[in-house]
Amino acid sequence: MAEENDEDKTEPASERRLQQAREEGNVPQSRELATFLVMMGGVLGLWVSWRWMLDHLNGVLRSGLSVERETIFAERGMLDMLSSISSEALLSLAPLFAVLVIAAIAAPVMLGGLLFSSKAVTPDLNRVNPLSGIKRVFSLHGLAELVKGLLKSVLVGGVGAWVLWHYRYELLGLSTMSLETASAETGRILLWATLSLASCLAVLALVDVPFQLWRYYSQLKMSKQELKQEMKEQDGDPQIKAQIRARQREMARRRMMESVPKADVVVTNPTHFAVALKYDSARMGAPTIVAKGADLVAHNIRELARKHGVPLLEAPPLARALFRHAEVGQQVPAALYTAVAEVMAYVYQLNHFLSAGGLPPDEPHDIAIPVGMDPGSASSAAQPA
Repeated sequence: MAEENDEDKTEPASERRLQQAREEGNVPQSRELATFLVMMGGVLGLWVSWRWMLDHLNGVLRSGLSVERETIFAERGMLDMLSSISSEALLSLAPLFAVLVIAAIAAPVMLGGLLFSSKAVTPDLNRVNPLSGIKRVFSLHGLAELVKGLLKSVLVGGVGAWVLWHYRYELLGLSTMSLETASAETGRILLWATLSLASCLAVLALVDVPFQLWRYYSQLKMSKQELKQEMKEQDGDPQIKAQIRARQREMARRRMMESVPKADVVVTNPTHFAVALKYDSARMGAPTIVAKGADLVAHNIRELARKHGVPLLEAPPLARALFRHAEVGQQVPAALYTAVAEVMAYVYQLNHFLSAGGLPPDEPHDIAIPVGMDPGSASSAAQPA
């Protein structure tokens, strides 16, 4: 069978296909959304904590520029000072770093949800295959990434140039300001510059997210043949299911035939039907069907009964009624209690005759069957199915 082309994959991905992709770590991703969220996280972090950060960083700067003579000549003085200043600087930036980490995690969660897949980090030689890399570069996806990269460079570069030009006088005037004033002005310029860049990245994210979702679901599309094959795998191959059902029927028939030697009597049609009955007053409320069959199965039931000495009683109406209205393992229908009781009475008399002797019992004839219970009678045949 020829390999299917991408043109043949016209059907949306099934739920099973999407679940398999997630298990392999294949979920929709957008680098532009991640960059935008990180940038916006930086803006929010600066907006909320820039005063606190500036105060602490000013303190760190003063501590770094104010060095005592004893510290310089001490054996570990400068190292201890560097360690202290570094710790204070990291503590000052910790709120901003925390916001950036949360934003970096939020981007993939927004598109693909929470996911951890060991397959995604499993080494794959195909990822470092030069031929595969060249194919990706010159593919439609590679062209789209190139266009997106150029657009990103133009937008970000243009916004960055505009910010520098807009704040050119403020930036030149920083050298004439005091440390506190210069720090506050730098924080303000940095905040508005970051907000401008984040707004620019928002435009890219609005374009990239729909494109990445479209590309992701397009790559997972399936052909009609793949859908049929998946349905077969889920529901099972019809041929295999038929074989399983046939084997189950054979096993059930074998178990049924094993119950025939334990039956009390086999009621026959005499040739078309055979129904084996057993009654145990200690465990059963009424006689139970232990085996039944038609044609060949009925013949096998009769032969097995003769072989093991189980009495055979020819009663066509009752045999047809039992075969029609009761399944193997079920008790006889209540409507047939009287007819079956007449049969069981004959069986008990026969067993007594065989064990104690005397006069053999007469086989019951013309056993009365309730109207409508015998499928072979004229009245039953006239009733609608």
